[in-house]
Amino acid sequence: MNRLAHLIAGSPKPTPDSAAWGYLAGWCEALYLQNYSAKTIATYQQAIGQFIEFIETDHRMGADVLACTRQDLTRFFGTRLEEDGISTSSAKLTLSAIKRFYQYLIDQGITSHNPTTGYRLKSAPRKLPTIADEALMQQLLDQPMPTEPAKARLWVRDKAMFELTYGSGLRVSELASLNIDDIDLDAQVLRVTGKGNKVRQVPIGSKARQALIDYLPHRDLWQEQCSPALFISERHGTRLSVRAIQLRLKICATNAGIDLNLHPHLLRHCFASHLLSASGDLRAVQEMLGHSNISTTQIYTHVDFGALTRVYDHAHPRAQHSPKKP
Repeated sequence: MNRLAHLIAGSPKPTPDSAAWGYLAGWCEALYLQNYSAKTIATYQQAIGQFIEFIETDHRMGADVLACTRQDLTRFFGTRLEEDGISTSSAKLTLSAIKRFYQYLIDQGITSHNPTTGYRLKSAPRKLPTIADEALMQQLLDQPMPTEPAKARLWVRDKAMFELTYGSGLRVSELASLNIDDIDLDAQVLRVTGKGNKVRQVPIGSKARQALIDYLPHRDLWQEQCSPALFISERHGTRLSVRAIQLRLKICATNAGIDLNLHPHLLRHCFASHLLSASGDLRAVQEMLGHSNISTTQIYTHVDFGALTRVYDHAHPRAQHSPKKP
């Protein structure tokens, strides 16, 4: 039995006719009059109902919703997160509901105190991304050309897209927004507009360069009304959407016999991981990924300790192994 259930079992049952439940009913009525959807009101009602039950069954709080403190919030969310097993996103939604509920009470002149002011839930630690090995990337990008002409034309375009994504570490939104003027095949440089409209330049690898050279004649035939987009639909002649690129990658992975949920961001992760493992240059990888904070690069990449050891042995003056004794 979890702590919340234990409190409810060992204490007086919450009374739906108490003042707190009346406040909740009044708030829901106010939300209805403000044209909130029935689904939103039901979500808020459930969240606050659970909160009121906790208050009314916790002897330390005296069953008074107006006496809630930050410490009480911490105990409530600790119970919900650790023992009830709700997600961090669900906890944040509940906190938002509680904050709005107390603001309603303040607006109604019922209280002047909102315990959620300045209260924040700790974010869950960011998980390391799944990384595919280099052999899997080769299986995807070096798959045979389809024999059917229509599928072959699409593969020429798709290969260029995914060579560029993996070779230059692009976000899928960046890939979709590329224009023909953003590539310089002679200099092998790509101009990328990233988050916050920040522009960076990244190199175009030889494989990606050749794939683009193969694709561009098809693009010239497909485009409608002189579209500036680099990657376009054969059928419509217009810019490919992010969703279309995601679907094409899944199709290409299936055609290559890859039994893995490949998505464009995984190719970006692989770019970062494989480049960092080979070079050890975290700062350069940060620049190519377009990260403003290097700590983000450390999360997005996946470096094995052996790679770091090799960089250390090569670069640090005190890392040289002692010469073997004769």
